Amino acid sequence: MAMAHLVHLTGLQEPEEEEGFRPSSKASPTLEPYLKHPLQNRWTLWFFKNDKSKAWQANLRLVTKFDTVEDFWALYNHIQLSSKLMPGCDYSLFKDGIEPMWEDKQNKCGGRWLITLSKQQRLVELDQFWLETLLCLIGEAFDHYSDDVCGAVTNIRPKGDKIALWTRDTENRDAVLHIGKIYKEKLGLPVKVVIGYQAHADTATKSGLGIQNKFVV
Repeated sequence: MAMAHLVHLTGLQEPEEEEGFRPSSKASPTLEPYLKHPLQNRWTLWFFKNDKSKAWQANLRLVTKFDTVEDFWALYNHIQLSSKLMPGCDYSLFKDGIEPMWEDKQNKCGGRWLITLSKQQRLVELDQFWLETLLCLIGEAFDHYSDDVCGAVTNIRPKGDKIALWTRDTENRDAVLHIGKIYKEKLGLPVKVVIGYQAHADTATKSGLGIQNKFVV
């Protein structure tokens, strides 16, 4: 499903084999570089591992940056699946220049569409949903509202995991609702399943059931 989605969005697919160079068709031994397919944005992958002896920001590590389809797949195929991470770990993929924290100036007025998964769903749906989320990001799946998307986070937790798609402005109702509807459709969620959108300002000051959804789709 995820692969077909990227092909549909960009006309590109995962390369059949990774190659740095290929022989020139000319008799000359000169090698020509393998042409990669550029993404519209440059993206940064972050990894968080909870160590209570350290400050929160000290646990957050920038893994790498990429801006081509081939480099995305090379990265994805060489890191652990979300379902294999230890509880307390996060993956975050954000546009280059945006850090995966509420305080970032491009996030502080925004919020997130939140997908909550049970422990049982970790084995069958977590990796599928996370990959589909990544492909929505790098494939600019949200039409003219893709600029309103900042990134996404997956949280691996003992009681159940979460995936959140972050947008930059909670007051841009049209953008938030359009992104939410497209996201729900791309994940293949049934119509009867409702997902909610929470403002970061509320998440930062409240917890658990005290957080009210600003929008639902």
